[in-house]
Amino acid sequence: MKQLLITSIASLALLGAAHAAGDATAGKTKSAMCAACHGADGNSPAPNFPTLAGQHPDYITKQLMAFKGGERTDATMNAMAAALSEQDMADIAAFYATQTGTAGKAAADKVELGETLYRAGNMASGVAACAACHGPTGSGNPMANFPSLNGQHADYTVAQLKNFRSGARANDAGSMMRGVAGKMTDAEIEAVAQYIQGLN
Repeated sequence: MKQLLITSIASLALLGAAHAAGDATAGKTKSAMCAACHGADGNSPAPNFPTLAGQHPDYITKQLMAFKGGERTDATMNAMAAALSEQDMADIAAFYATQTGTAGKAAADKVELGETLYRAGNMASGVAACAACHGPTGSGNPMANFPSLNGQHADYTVAQLKNFRSGARANDAGSMMRGVAGKMTDAEIEAVAQYIQGLN
């Protein structure tokens, strides 16, 4: 009984550490190593790296933990996250959450299909509307840990949707994103990614 109580207390302590509040000021300093790919303020200058400015802190922390634990694979990010403590992750996430994202511009020839998919999905093939989880403006749902998408680089979004579709990325809760992306065509992925890039 005593051992069970000690184990329970230890588990609660670990749970508390995993959800430690982040310090944005400390995170600004710690994020210096991230700036080359994600930009000094989280607005990535390269379309293949995600913009992190304005992203929900719990979502960023979840992804960093997934990279550190190997649930999500990327040679650069696995190496970067390996050196981070849970507090480092929380601090970096807090910093990026306080930054303002910048919207891109959607390719005009893809907006109509992209908006239809984002707002209504594709009933014929069973593709769910992105807005159902990520909101009408792409701001996400922090309580459910669904990320903000608005203004995200189209190239990055395309890559992630294709990774979900192939199963190369599998850290989505309940396989939701794998289920959605698995029903999408390349043309649909390209269109919705362009629409998201211009969403603000």
